[in-house]
Amino acid sequence: MIAQTPIALAVAGREDPAALPVPEVKAADLRTFPASAVRYIKLGQGGRWAEQAFREQIIPFGYRPVSHAACANAEWGKVQGQLEAMGRTKAGVAQGLREVREFYELSDDTLWFTIADGHLWWTFACGEVIENTAQDNEAPARYRRTRHGWSNQSSSGRALRVSDMSSAVTSTANYRMTICAVRNADHLLGRIFEQADPMRAAVADLTDRARDLAVEMIRRLDWRDMELLIDMIFASGGWTRITALGGGQADVDLVLTQPITGERAWVQVKTRSSQREFDDYLDRFQKEGSCQYFFFVYHTAATPIASVDQTNVHLWPARQVADAAVRAGLLDWLSDRTLDGPAS
Repeated sequence: MIAQTPIALAVAGREDPAALPVPEVKAADLRTFPASAVRYIKLGQGGRWAEQAFREQIIPFGYRPVSHAACANAEWGKVQGQLEAMGRTKAGVAQGLREVREFYELSDDTLWFTIADGHLWWTFACGEVIENTAQDNEAPARYRRTRHGWSNQSSSGRALRVSDMSSAVTSTANYRMTICAVRNADHLLGRIFEQADPMRAAVADLTDRARDLAVEMIRRLDWRDMELLIDMIFASGGWTRITALGGGQADVDLVLTQPITGERAWVQVKTRSSQREFDDYLDRFQKEGSCQYFFFVYHTAATPIASVDQTNVHLWPARQVADAAVRAGLLDWLSDRTLDGPAS
């Protein structure tokens, strides 16, 4: 959890940079703003400076025993001595010196990112490192202003959720020190600036073709195989059938339950159907009243069937069945069920 303690900023002989105007950079400019390097930065131990960094549009950094003047003057031998005086190991001194140098020397076109509140946040620095002279050991020792503040969205406004990111990027949150490079930086930049990956387009084309083929194969199924397909689709989503498969009930083909929530679904499966038939079974579902959800599934109709504006009513024509079958990995089953000849 991000700490709520305010960061005290005191800058000798300067205005508080949080009060200075931040250069305005539009999203369209950011899409083409070049990133010469990418670095992950931990915003304080346990991310305790993150909330204030986002609000005050700064990149905070620690190492309070290390002299700002020595760093600003590139007196790295002196800085190394100060790190050694902190009692660090030889490896720790080398790591610390690298981190401090990068914070001071990386240019303004370096993209900095961190992870907080389930999102990836990113920014560019703007200008030199500023010393924080406040006598507060809990506050950052120094910081850089940002070009446009921190953002947890892509350049077009899409949320950058950690759950959507490659583990090569998100695993940096486990880094024990403060600053590190990231594997697969191109993936990160592609997500932030929405740069098209040629492979993504190829995958989208392949998936669309798979769905088109699935629609054609689904329309070849008879009612028995259609019911079996729908049963397997729901089973792949964690639903459990609690009635016999087809033919055993007058008003419904499948009654399913979701073991975790205890919710029940009433599923009617048809090969060919019509608006009148859909309306009839919806009426039966509403009168029966034992289930929370109604699914009406079919693959062919003379004219499109219109659903109703109810969140618990789901109408699945062939295309939607095909989408679910592809996601459930049932293309091979459909192929074996509907196509002649051996698989190549």
